Amino acid sequence: MSTILIIFCVLAAITLATAFLTIFSKNPIHSAIYLVVCFFSIAGHYLLLNSQFLAIVHVIVYSGAIMILFLFTIMLMNLNEEKEVHKPRITRLGAIVSFCLICLILIAIFINSKPIVGEYVTTGEDYQSIKVLGKVLLNEYMVPFEFASILLLVAMIGTVLLSKKEKLQK
Repeated sequence: MSTILIIFCVLAAITLATAFLTIFSKNPIHSAIYLVVCFFSIAGHYLLLNSQFLAIVHVIVYSGAIMILFLFTIMLMNLNEEKEVHKPRITRLGAIVSFCLICLILIAIFINSKPIVGEYVTTGEDYQSIKVLGKVLLNEYMVPFEFASILLLVAMIGTVLLSKKEKLQK
């Protein structure tokens, strides 16, 4: 077995384990930490694909900025288990059934899909270059780039509004 395959299998196991721990963890802070580990292992997958720029941007954007935003939101919401409303069992059962149905549908789609076989055309342009990537991002994909920035701005405003304490009127 080659070393790259071993590294891939280890990273895949770490990614899957931390993703499940993120979902099933009772403590929201532990869940956020598992998600950070999951993001780092996904960045390791990018490195295996020889995409260093994408790995670094993934670590900076997701593990850095977005996870800090998640942690601040969790801390500001002050989640207590005593006040938390527990979901009835029928809701949990419905969620499990819908999850299983969606998984079965996706598996059926993947099994019945046919791979696209065609000629691979290369332009010779290096998309790993930050200069070329910046030109493509800010010329061809300017509108989605701006939508993403507006989405992050709205998320920050929502966090501030959720954390704002209401003053008692006397």
